[in-house]
Amino acid sequence: MVHETMLVCSCNFITDKEIRDVINELLDEDCWQLIVPAKVYHAMGKRGRCCGCFPNVVDIIIKTTEEYHAAHKTDGVKVCDFMERLRRFHEEQRLANLERRRNLGKVA
Repeated sequence: MVHETMLVCSCNFITDKEIRDVINELLDEDCWQLIVPAKVYHAMGKRGRCCGCFPNVVDIIIKTTEEYHAAHKTDGVKVCDFMERLRRFHEEQRLANLERRRNLGKVA
């Protein structure tokens, strides 16, 4: 699949291609591991600063993982179950972050 390169993280000047490359390397090590933005950044020797890019990184993780398993012809049932668990995990994290932000607003 052909992708145009775009800047995803302006704090660290990281492109989507760099993120996809790291995700593919991580998947080559263990195609069933849970990959989160912090893990991707750590593999690049970076860290999230403002973390505003993390929702986009999550989308790239999901899409790249799907493409990886499709290219490697992984058993579809296993992939669907894994991807559903991954989406659920990321959604739970997103909701937890929103709740934390709401609670911070109440304290301030």
